[in-house]
Amino acid sequence: MAASAALGAGLLAGCGSSSSTGTDTKTITVFAAASLEQSFTALGSQFESAHPGTKVTFSFAGSSDLAAQLNNGAPADVFASADQANMDKAVKGGRITDKPQTFATNVLTIVTPPGNPAHINSLADLSQSGLRLVVCAPQVPCGSATKKVTSDAGVSISPVSEESSVTDVLAKVTSGQADAGLVYVTDAAGAGAKVQTVNFPESAKAVNTYPIATVADSRNAATAKDFVALVTGPDGQKVLQQSGFGKP
Repeated sequence: MAASAALGAGLLAGCGSSSSTGTDTKTITVFAAASLEQSFTALGSQFESAHPGTKVTFSFAGSSDLAAQLNNGAPADVFASADQANMDKAVKGGRITDKPQTFATNVLTIVTPPGNPAHINSLADLSQSGLRLVVCAPQVPCGSATKKVTSDAGVSISPVSEESSVTDVLAKVTSGQADAGLVYVTDAAGAGAKVQTVNFPESAKAVNTYPIATVADSRNAATAKDFVALVTGPDGQKVLQQSGFGKP
């Protein structure tokens, strides 16, 4: 009976919201837009250093996919979207009840392989025949921005592929599968010498705002709120702006 009681106590100890490996570790899961991967990974390490015994795990994907996962019951503690529309979906679905806070802005740019072999110099050049252009799908924030800038500029494009996240677009260009892609300036900056960047003035017509909020049924709500505070505070803003994000 003593052995059974000890075993039962051990099983119960493993069923809480924290996992134990000799120390009490609180884990929060952050759902974040793919374009945030570089800056949020850095902020996650910073957060863990400032909060001993805390682990931050991330799920990076297109904001529309993340909002759908949340509304289908996927467990998470924080949601950071690349646009307000997908945050609104999570709010409507009841997974977000706190007021979302805008923490960054972003705009599009054109990326090509190094040397720009297709000689893309403007947004209008993306309409040339035979160009292997890759963009985000319309339901993804970067896809919505692409549709807006091209529509406002009267530029007709025929992409060979529409991707579910901005990082997938970037990957098609860096791997040589595309002649050009429309991505955020932050993704282009993060790619460095792997791409050549072609900025275009029309991008100012489609500025994406990034909201963040804690998930309503977070199992570590206080820790989740602390992470949101880091992102929206001066330390988080410094990291984001170093990555090329605009001020909220």
